[in-house]
Amino acid sequence: MSNFDQFSRPSDLNQSTQLVRNKVLRNTYMLLALSLIPTVIGAVLAMQLNLFVGMSPWVSMIIFFAGAFGLMYLIEKNKHSSMGIVFLLGFTFFMGMMLSRILTVVLSMSNGGDIITMAFGGTAVIFAVMAGIATTTKRDFTFMNKALMIGVIVVILAAIANIFLQMPALTLTIASLAVIIFSLLMLVDIQRIVNGGETNYISATLALYLDIYNVFVSLLQILGIVGGDD
Repeated sequence: MSNFDQFSRPSDLNQSTQLVRNKVLRNTYMLLALSLIPTVIGAVLAMQLNLFVGMSPWVSMIIFFAGAFGLMYLIEKNKHSSMGIVFLLGFTFFMGMMLSRILTVVLSMSNGGDIITMAFGGTAVIFAVMAGIATTTKRDFTFMNKALMIGVIVVILAAIANIFLQMPALTLTIASLAVIIFSLLMLVDIQRIVNGGETNYISATLALYLDIYNVFVSLLQILGIVGGDD
């Protein structure tokens, strides 16, 4: 048997495929951890400069969508080069700046620090649980992706509508749905990496970062409404 035939055996191919998947997952987790640094820097800088204090919710929303979708486009366009990482870190810095608005509101509460800690801890627990399920179960959860994306659109439209309505009950409902939807998206996105459906770690990091970011923000909203002390 030739060397090529030996390498091409199913067992060798399966092992090689598994090594690639493990590498993508490892690189994704490393880049995801790195992306939290510019997020924190962006949030702290924006709060120090009071960038969004008194800004109209509509203006803030336009800045958010323009900046977020513009940078996501650049990330995907450059995901096969080192510039993809640069744009990803720029994106997480921008998202940190946008996070400063809700952080400022929460920190104005007497127990704001505790709320942020609980939201961060809750997000970490959700991520750990979803990662554990995705990497150990044989059940395929990717069938949920289409329904979850529809759910994301519904949440976005409801959030835009609530800019007019300013209803705390609706905010709480939207945030609760967002926690469920983006938690399940974590499960789907991690499983796509584990099963080889996503082979680019930059795209994988972007997807997981958005899941984690939205769960954290939603938990902040829930805890701020339910347990916030003025």
